[in-house]
Amino acid sequence: GGKNSAWDYGGRGDITVNADSQKLGWWPGGFANLEIEGNFSSSVNRNTGALMPVNTSQLFPEPGSDNFNVSALNFAQFLSHYFGVTVGKYATITPTSGDMNEFAHGKGDTQFMNAAFNFNPAILVTVPYSTLGAGAILLPTADPKQAIVTFFVLQTNGSSETSGFNDLDANKLTFAGEGRVKTDFFGLTGHQLAGATYSNKTFTSLDQSLRFIIENRAIEQKDRSWSVYYNFDQYFYEPNKGSGQGVGVFGRFGTSDGNPNPIHYYYSLGVGGKGIFPGRPIDRFGLGYYYVKVSNINLQGVLLDPRLLDATFLRNEYGFEAFYDIALTPWMQLTPDIQVIRPAQKNVITIIPPSRQSIDTATVVGVRLQMQF
Repeated sequence: GGKNSAWDYGGRGDITVNADSQKLGWWPGGFANLEIEGNFSSSVNRNTGALMPVNTSQLFPEPGSDNFNVSALNFAQFLSHYFGVTVGKYATITPTSGDMNEFAHGKGDTQFMNAAFNFNPAILVTVPYSTLGAGAILLPTADPKQAIVTFFVLQTNGSSETSGFNDLDANKLTFAGEGRVKTDFFGLTGHQLAGATYSNKTFTSLDQSLRFIIENRAIEQKDRSWSVYYNFDQYFYEPNKGSGQGVGVFGRFGTSDGNPNPIHYYYSLGVGGKGIFPGRPIDRFGLGYYYVKVSNINLQGVLLDPRLLDATFLRNEYGFEAFYDIALTPWMQLTPDIQVIRPAQKNVITIIPPSRQSIDTATVVGVRLQMQF
């Protein structure tokens, strides 16, 4: 299904170094983070016609080509048990970074493969994956596992391929704030998270008028973009509280301005678990559904051929995914995975010669092997 039937494979390597200044025998409260990543070969992401990549791991550090880059190099200093500051280059999607969720989070290496379940796509226009920035960290209870509040100022146009220092005077900034708190509903572990982003960058507008392009000899622009997001996770079966084992539910919701952001709003819901079978303490599983309401993209007046004027370029997207992560050893996991996606791209449109080809529902069957050292 999708745009093309295909068999593709790829891989990603990730080296992460975390340093604690106090454990090194220096001063207390200092933490450094370095992350170097590379990916190779290809994936079926471009063949589905979906807005949401079905193989998240092939997005990092840069999607679409073989690459090897420094994604993160940053430093944090806590001035007390409750407050710290941080500066440097950040990989904004990591196992311990923003939009955390117990059952659906990360880079597609340990839980869901589809990007729609690993992070909130409504924030992607304003928050690049690898970028320079500075921030403040507040720990209301002095325990980051209980509650954490962060505020960051980031470069909106950051990239893992550049240092970012040559563009510091561009005034393209994103302001991002988030809070996460641990809950104890029904005596079971859960979390509630909410956040918002705002960027002052000038983006390309999704609503293009041919008259504007001819009269101004330029593509129409749109100033600023914002997003608001929320997620939760909640165990409903937890034999040993705090162990990370059991079964629970999760959900995400995000909304944006809708222009220049192509995702007007989004939500996902699902069930996840770990260690539910005797003798299999670190096996994981997940089952989820997502829905993306796309922004209205006006192609009329840009597509000149009357046979294309009624062509709907994008439609709302939804999909399902199920996986089971089999621990072959404590350091090697094998994950069969299946996805069924009704992609956002409805048609493949060509101008010369004028044509329109419908895109079918995509079924994606995959397997992932991860080794940890």
